[in-house]
Parts: sequence; structure tokens; C-alpha cells
Amino acid sequence: MTLEHRAFLYKGTDEFLSVAVPYLESGLEKDQAVVAVVREPHLSALRDVLTVHGETIQYFDSAVFYQHPVHTLRDYQTIVSTSMPRTVCALAEPVWDGWDEQQTQEWIRYESLINVVFAGSGARALCPYDSGELTPHVLDEARRTHPLLLHDGRNGVNEEYVDPATFGAGCDRARRPGRPDGAEYLPIKGTDLHELRAFVAERALTHGLARQPAQNFITAVNEVAANALQHGIPPMGLWTWRDDADLVCEIGDNGFWQPSPLTGFIPPDSALQRGFGLWTVRLLVDLMELRAGWDGTFVRLRVRR
Repeated sequence: MTLEHRAFLYKGTDEFLSVAVPYLESGLEKDQAVVAVVREPHLSALRDVLTVHGETIQYFDSAVFYQHPVHTLRDYQTIVSTSMPRTVCALAEPVWDGWDEQQTQEWIRYESLINVVFAGSGARALCPYDSGELTPHVLDEARRTHPLLLHDGRNGVNEEYVDPATFGAGCDRARRPGRPDGAEYLPIKGTDLHELRAFVAERALTHGLARQPAQNFITAVNEVAANALQHGIPPMGLWTWRDDADLVCEIGDNGFWQPSPLTGFIPPDSALQRGFGLWTVRLLVDLMELRAGWDGTFVRLRVRR
């Protein structure tokens, strides 16, 4: 079973409803599990028009559902797995306002990852993009992350689509930020990471992180450092600094690793599967960036106050 992942570029509520309503009803006709994840006022409009179908459609507000790309992937994965043996018909409208440049790029990458994560699910996903309000950049990237496109009455294969591995590699090449001169450094020596955890905990407290985000951050840093000790090559260490509202930690070692651009993005089937650790780290922090090259392997973690 293959995934149908289609971008829908629309203008205005009338055009939105003219496509969204029959799309959701077609899912009911096919006995699919039908889910509508959209923004207001479209969410209320859909409920009003489709009230005759009662509770056969699950409704979610995009503003709540789309808060963290990896969490959203996990939540859609839960919907797909709990709906089996039925396939899913999803109207899935991402949130594009309120994000900075880094966050926007992560959500764009998320749309690309959908094509891998749900490749064999048989699901149908229609992703609305308001072409009257969204930036040209977001609309251009919608075309690059969806194999199918519905726009101006045309509905079919999208010739601008880029496969997720190639797309992800481009995202990684675009990210080469350096560390600030004032970054604090802690060498990682031996297998006892108590000193590292205490070091990060103190910085998290000083930065003003709440208890749970701070604990999540410490756990994530510890996991990455443990991976470096197990698989990396000395010397290895940790740098930390503040970037406006973000607390940043970067763990690096001298090993040369060539990971796939999809590493740590694909939800594992179990804790025993390769990649489970990095997937868990992505769930714990606001942003994880992986950079590997001739100068070593570096994992950068961000958490926002």
C-alpha cells in the first residue's frame, strides 16, 4: 500500500471547503479512518458542514497538534497504528506562523519526512496551504516536499518534488553555524557522566528552564554523550552557550561518520532498533542538529526558555 501525500494550494475559505469537504467524505465512503487537523476558522466551518456525519470524523486544531515536528510525526504514527486494519484519510494543515527561521525549516523537513515514515501505510494525506497568506518560500517548499499537487484545478504528479534523502541532505548542508567565542567547554572523559549532568543542570537552572524541560534536556545531553563514548573517537567534549531564549549544548568527538540525512528522524519500531536513541533525543528537545564531516561528529541540542 502506498502513501498519497498531496499539497493543496488554495485561496479563501470557499475554495478550501470546496475541496476539503468532498475529500473527507470520500474517506468515509472508502471506510478509512478520517481525521481533520486544520486551523480556525476552517475547523469550525468543517464541523458545521459535516455535522451530519457525527463522530465518524476526528477533529483536531492545528494550533495544538502542530507544536513540535517530531511529536507531530509520533502522533500521526499513533493514529495510523491504532486505526489498523483501516487506512487513514487525513486533512493535515500545518502551522506556519510564529516560527523563527530554524523552526520553519524543521517543519518543512517534517513535510518531506512524511513520505518516508508513512510510505507503506496506504494513508491519504491532503495538506492545505493558503497561497493568499503564506510566504513564497513556504509555498515553494510545499511543492518540493509533496509528490502530488492540487492547485488551480490541476491535480496530479508534482514535477518539483524532491525525494526526502536528497531534500534532507540539502537542509544539512545549509546549516553550518559556528560556536560563539564565549561558549563554555567541558571535556568528556571516562564513562561516568555525573559531572556532565551536573554541569548541564547548573546551566539549565541559570537559564531559567522549568523543571521538566530542564530534566528532558539533561537526559538528551546524557544520551548523546553516552553515544559519543560508545561509538566516537577521542577527544570529545561538550560546549554550551545561550542564544537569546535558547540554551544550546553541542557534543562533539573526533570520529568520521557519514550518517543518512534521515538519521534519527524515522520513528523506530522498538527500543532495540538502531536509531532509537537519537529519535528519543529529538522528542526531548526543541531542536537537534547533526553534523558530521572530516573534522568530527557534532550533535547540537536546543531548548527554549
